[in-house]
Amino acid sequence: MKTKTRFALVGTGHRGSTMWGRDLVERWGDHVELVAVCDLNALRAARSGAHMGVSVPIYTDFDELLRIERPDLVIVCTRDNTHDELIVKAMEAGANVISEKPMTTTADKIKRILDAEKRTGKRLDVSFNYRFAPTAARIKELLNSGVIGDVTSVDFHWYLNTSHGADYFRRWHAFTENSGSLFVHKATHHFDLLNWYLDSDPQTVSAFADLKHYGRKGPFRGTRCRTCPHKHECDYFFDIAKEPLLESLYEDPSEVDGYVRDACVFREDIDIPDTMVTSIHYKNGVDVSYSLNTYMPIEGHHIAFNGHKGRIELRQYEKQPWTEPPADEIVLMKNFGDVERIWVPHSSGGHYGGDDRLRNMLLKPGLNDELRQRAGARAGAMSVLCGIAALQSSKTGVPVSIAEVWGEDNGLNLLEGRP
Repeated sequence: MKTKTRFALVGTGHRGSTMWGRDLVERWGDHVELVAVCDLNALRAARSGAHMGVSVPIYTDFDELLRIERPDLVIVCTRDNTHDELIVKAMEAGANVISEKPMTTTADKIKRILDAEKRTGKRLDVSFNYRFAPTAARIKELLNSGVIGDVTSVDFHWYLNTSHGADYFRRWHAFTENSGSLFVHKATHHFDLLNWYLDSDPQTVSAFADLKHYGRKGPFRGTRCRTCPHKHECDYFFDIAKEPLLESLYEDPSEVDGYVRDACVFREDIDIPDTMVTSIHYKNGVDVSYSLNTYMPIEGHHIAFNGHKGRIELRQYEKQPWTEPPADEIVLMKNFGDVERIWVPHSSGGHYGGDDRLRNMLLKPGLNDELRQRAGARAGAMSVLCGIAALQSSKTGVPVSIAEVWGEDNGLNLLEGRP
C-alpha cells in the first residue's frame, strides 16, 4: 500500500490556499495528505480550510503544530522575511520543506537555512515554477545542445501591467523589510531562470532603480481602496468585493490583524522601486542586461541569448495588444544559416503548465529530472543574493559583487562551485 506524504501548510493567503492548498487536496490526493494548516490569523486559516473543502486542525502556533502533527513535509507560503524561521524549525522537527519564492530576504537568513539543511539532512525545495514551463524547458534544451555556441550575452526584460504590477504595491510586498523589494521577491524568478539557463552563478551586479510611478509619486492619497474618497477618479481603484476568494481571506480577517488586501498603491511610506534596470556579469563570462517595469500596458517578457553561432529569441505574450499566437514562438537565428521557428504549444494550468509540472516533480516520486529543473536551497540562495546585490547597487551607485553580499563563507561553501 502506497504511503502518502503528510504535509502541513503554513500561510493561508491566496497562493497557499490555491496552488499549495486546494489544488493539492483535489488533484494530488494520491500522493499527499493535508494534516494541518497554520496562520497567525485563525479566521483566515478557517476561511482557507473552507475554500479547500477540508476539515483539519488549525494552528496559530507553528511550534505546537510541529510537536503534535509531526508532518513529513511543510509548505511555507508566509511573508518572505519570515521564511527562514519556519524553514529552520520544520527541518529541525524532521520535515522536508517546500518554500514559495523567494527562499528568504537576507544573506544572514540564507546562511541559517543552508546550515539547517546541512545539520538536519532534510531537503528544501524552492517553487521556481518558471523553470517548468514548457517553453523554458525547450530553451534550456536548445542552449544545452550548443546550437548557438557559447552564450556571450543575454537581453532579458520583464513587463508587469497595471493590474499585476500594481498589486505588489497594495500588499505587504511594498516594503523592503517584508519582501526585500521586487529585486528579491519578483526578480528571484528571473535571476533563477538566468542562473539555470546559463548554468553559472552571477558574480557582479550593477543596477539603477527608483520609485517613479507608485507611492509618493502618485496623484492621490488614501489608506485603502474601499474607503478612499478618490475611488471614482483613481485608475488604480481595486474593488475587492468583486473577488470573492480575496474578500473571504482578507476582509473580515483584517479585523484580527489589521492587514487589508486593497491598500493604496500611492501610500507615501512605500519604499521599494517600481522601475529597475540591471547589468549582471556571470562567472562564465556571460553579460546580462535585465529590466523590470511594473506599470506597463502589457504583461510578459522578452529574452534573447546571443552566442558565437547565432541567437535564440522569445517574446512571451501574456496580456498585450497584439494578436496572441496559439503557442510560444522561439526564433532560432544562425549566423550563417536559415532561421528556424520553434512553436511550443501552451499547456493548461498556471504559468503555461509550469505549476503542474513543478508539483509533479516535487510530489510524485521517481520522475526524471534531466534538465535539473528541481531547485534546491542553493538555487534559492543564488537568486536572492543577486537581488540583494542589485538593490544595494541601485542605492550606492557602484557595482556590487555576490561575494560582498555573502561575506564570510561560514564553512558552507556556497560560492565554491555549483553542485
